[in-house]
Amino acid sequence: MSARPITILGATGSIGRSTLDLVGRNPDKYRCVALTANSNVVELAEAARKFRPEVAVVADASAYSALKEALAGTGIEVAAGAEAVVDAAERPADWVMSAIVGAAGLQPTLKAAQRGATVALANKESLVCAGDIVTRAANDSGGRLLPVDSEHNAIHQVFDYERPERVARVILTASGGPFRERSRAEMALVTREQALSHPVWSMGAKISIDSATLMNKGLELIEAHHLFPVSVEQLDVLVHPQSVVHSLVEYVDGSVLAQLGTPDMRTPIAYTLAWPDRIETPSKRLDLAAIGKLTFEAPDPERFPALNLAWSALRAGEGAPAVLNAANEVAVQAFLDGRIGFLDIAAIVADVLDKLGAPKIGSLADVMAIDSEARRTAETAVLARNGAAVAAGKR
Repeated sequence: MSARPITILGATGSIGRSTLDLVGRNPDKYRCVALTANSNVVELAEAARKFRPEVAVVADASAYSALKEALAGTGIEVAAGAEAVVDAAERPADWVMSAIVGAAGLQPTLKAAQRGATVALANKESLVCAGDIVTRAANDSGGRLLPVDSEHNAIHQVFDYERPERVARVILTASGGPFRERSRAEMALVTREQALSHPVWSMGAKISIDSATLMNKGLELIEAHHLFPVSVEQLDVLVHPQSVVHSLVEYVDGSVLAQLGTPDMRTPIAYTLAWPDRIETPSKRLDLAAIGKLTFEAPDPERFPALNLAWSALRAGEGAPAVLNAANEVAVQAFLDGRIGFLDIAAIVADVLDKLGAPKIGSLADVMAIDSEARRTAETAVLARNGAAVAAGKR
């Protein structure tokens, strides 16, 4: 059997690196067509030299010369810029890992779906911002969306697609993040470093902050609504600090099916990479006796308002989730840059949702326009809060 052609969008992030680790363990099964990165030329060039893709692409156009020099003499094609990333997604790879962080991953993900690829979806923002557009593209082209997020991947493994009417509830689990037991007053004082220190998972900066606010779970709720044939009322969230039960599906007879495993993203990545088969992974095996106990609790909407903001955006529909996502991306970056406090993140998202509501969406152009407007509005809110904090001597 010939090696399966694959593309990895976001090859130098945590998901991309884990994917390459699995590919490297199965060199006869997979062949890289394209590898992309945002700006990490050194790591992209290193991966390209090892896995020999047809093309290596860096989204930061100013990094083109550095990548060209790093890959000189290899015969690997080099490209740069946002359009080049989209072009990479259009290359004829059978399987595409969509692991670009944020709304920047939307257009390349859509292109891969439109040409009928199997898209391993780690970029949740694609479905949050343009779920109907992306899922329709995959359905029309005969492509497939396979969820990589551990929660959605778990649901996919135990969901009865042939009889979805038998499903009563889909329950996404959340670790609760590093501040699960802290008061609002304590969270007002948390630092960037504290928010980036996740107790269980190893993730990139943006996703780590989203986990700390529980916005990550809110975005996953919206994503689940597009991935699975269930209503908003059938979705639920349960905090599970051990991150062993990755999600659950409850059926009408009272049965609850769950997928369990150690918190290692190589497990869900491997599931999508080999689907409908399975491949071995180096993930640590689950030892329930050693763990001893598994605990669960309801999320606290007072201490973690981001989750309720996502619920509201999901129920509002149309462009509200895109507004939520864009405002959150701006606010998270402002927090990482030290311009606002931790609790300001959700407050800014709430302000932007109040101002922009749920604009109508009819096309990808509408999504991009909504995204831009939400970012401008969020940046104005960041400036206002930062200015107020400086004036009060708090920053």
